Amino acid sequence: MLYIPPAFRETDAAALQAEIRRVGFCSLTTVGPDGPIVSHLPVFLDTAIGPLGQLRCHVARANPQWRDTDLSKPALAVFMGPDAYVSPSWYPSKAEHGKAVPTWNYVAICARGRLEVVTDRDALLAHVAELSDRHEAAFPEPWQVSDAPTDYMEKQLRAIVGFRFNIEALEGKLKLSQNRSGADRSSVAQALSASADPQARDVGAMMDALNKR
Repeated sequence: MLYIPPAFRETDAAALQAEIRRVGFCSLTTVGPDGPIVSHLPVFLDTAIGPLGQLRCHVARANPQWRDTDLSKPALAVFMGPDAYVSPSWYPSKAEHGKAVPTWNYVAICARGRLEVVTDRDALLAHVAELSDRHEAAFPEPWQVSDAPTDYMEKQLRAIVGFRFNIEALEGKLKLSQNRSGADRSSVAQALSASADPQARDVGAMMDALNKR
């Protein structure tokens, strides 16, 4: 699925699942009669199903992806974590030999599996509830499906179609300067952690955590 040099490969399924949960949003690509079809969707990950888990999501009924997808072919869900530009000026080694160029650090996870289309009303309601409960949990007064008028909720359910996605393969790429020296990695992590860009700070924090493994 991904080109991953050995230094950047993450094989810990639990770590990849945790990052999928943290991101919570994917680009879902399927194959239709005219080629690839892509939707950008919030996703619920259920790790109790299968060895790698099951993704559940939904699209608008007006979105042709659910009708046009060839369900005999695997689908691909891509989760992008934080990313940030890395300046060669941050490498202590640059002052020694000048052998440095700009690059980009990032986290990407790809999940491959087969899709199942879900149109059952009760299953869709349960999915909407689990998805909203997951993302509302941090709020002081979490919104719940039962807060919406019944007739309004029924109308919303009729307007969506669900997907179940049993993960058959999971790959993670953590490009976090693992191919550089310890001094270079520490310097990059420090520079990113001091950035005004929250994504850059997130990359710096991930680099720090990786360096402490």
